[in-house]
Amino acid sequence: MQAINVGIIGCGNISGNYLQNCPKFGLPVAACADIDLPRAEAKAAEYGVKAVTVDQLFADPDIHVIINLTVPLAHAEVNLAALHAWKHVYTEKPLAVTRADGQKTLALAQEKGLRVGSAPDTFLGGGLQTCRKLIDDGAIGAPVAFSAFMGSFGPEAWHPNPLFFYQPGAGPMFDIGPYYLTALIHLLGPARRVTGLTRASYPERVAGHESIRGQKIPVNTPTHIIGAMEMESGPIGTVITSFDVGLHHQPRIEIYGSEGALAVPDPNTFDGPVFLRRREDKEWQEIPLTHPHTENSRGLGVADMARAIQEDRPHRASGSLAYHVLDLMQAFHEASDEGHHIDITSGVSRPAPLTPTD
Repeated sequence: MQAINVGIIGCGNISGNYLQNCPKFGLPVAACADIDLPRAEAKAAEYGVKAVTVDQLFADPDIHVIINLTVPLAHAEVNLAALHAWKHVYTEKPLAVTRADGQKTLALAQEKGLRVGSAPDTFLGGGLQTCRKLIDDGAIGAPVAFSAFMGSFGPEAWHPNPLFFYQPGAGPMFDIGPYYLTALIHLLGPARRVTGLTRASYPERVAGHESIRGQKIPVNTPTHIIGAMEMESGPIGTVITSFDVGLHHQPRIEIYGSEGALAVPDPNTFDGPVFLRRREDKEWQEIPLTHPHTENSRGLGVADMARAIQEDRPHRASGSLAYHVLDLMQAFHEASDEGHHIDITSGVSRPAPLTPTD
């Protein structure tokens, strides 16, 4: 089986996870690149890989998959450039910041016979795979409803470059929402229709990181988003993401069924805990995890895509899944602006579960 080599574009905060994890999954990192070459050189020295320019990375015939770790507004541009260079591409979330760019990416990949994958891949971890098995095995009966909640005071207190979090294509829904929506689609299948309400509670934020402490950050995107979803399989529920609500006692995700309920772990992580309560139970029971990959395993989605290329099968963290998530996020904002439900036409197949030995 021919080895698949990867190249990384974008050497910011998240790149270290991929540089560390990809070789563990049998994916050699041939090189890394960044528009700021010294930044790439620093990461390359830290992880023992080669630093090159972006153009050199695209031109290297020994690189088969580009991992795109640039900022969200650059995702589509880099994805398209990688595909034009005849490389498969796996991007950090979101797939793009507009539906049009997401559609262009998928269409070009189909035209060239190439793969598109996208984070998040946390749904492949032991925690969410355990939840999937419980639902598929009927542990809570037929799912009927769900709730999902992510609240924080925003990343400006600690992030060294928080400006982009408060611009179009970011905010809490585009930044953290993909973890929650991907987890829900993995557990329950795709959505049929949505509505939403949004607001930007504060016109500006103040940076807290020591390198830029006190810098004012203009807020140009909603920072508290409430989405209501109806899934094709029947359940209805809410998804709330907020950079305005840091004090709360809400569960991350709960799935409610005809015979019980499931408390799902933080979908931004790979592990548990997982809690189950059936009708006859007096208390919630913690369920031992049935699947591996419970540590920080970012890059697992790339590994599954590479193996899928070799085995000629669908990969799980797919471009079509990421586009469905993008469609939902756009629809929440549009529904709030326009004041009505929005039918979702970007249906996607529920990703295949992993077995405990995968």
